[in-house]
Amino acid sequence: MTGSPPLDPGDIRILRVLQRDASLPVSEVARLAGMSQTPAWRRIKRLKETGAIRGVVALVDRHAVGLNFVAYAFVKLGVPSRQNMEVFDRMVNTWPEVLLCERITGAVDYLIKVVTRDIQSYDEFLRFKLLDNDLVTDVQSRIVVATVKDTPALPVRET
Repeated sequence: MTGSPPLDPGDIRILRVLQRDASLPVSEVARLAGMSQTPAWRRIKRLKETGAIRGVVALVDRHAVGLNFVAYAFVKLGVPSRQNMEVFDRMVNTWPEVLLCERITGAVDYLIKVVTRDIQSYDEFLRFKLLDNDLVTDVQSRIVVATVKDTPALPVRET
């Protein structure tokens, strides 16, 4: 959303409503945001066009679909050059097990969130995907034992 106009209080109210339930009809979004339907529709359209709203998705409960194992992996590349990072970025985007990939500073190059059925599936992911290339030289895993908070909503605040 770089370079797009700043959000005004009406935009922020709409984003808050949509983050709670994006399946609501525009009329209900407008009512909850305290405005009429047509201006709400125009704002939603503009928020999508400017990239403030990247998409609308269904939030699936991972346990309900058998994905019971979560780990965070700190990944170190042997040579963290621009070319190697670009190759790793493309690779990680092909792996459905990776829900999040952040390039970070410090002793490692990446932090990835991996979700699988169980620890055996995670082991297969490590051996046959993450470590099955010449780029990665070290992986340190942290296994999640409990999720305390998990929200995709951003803390959108009025300025």
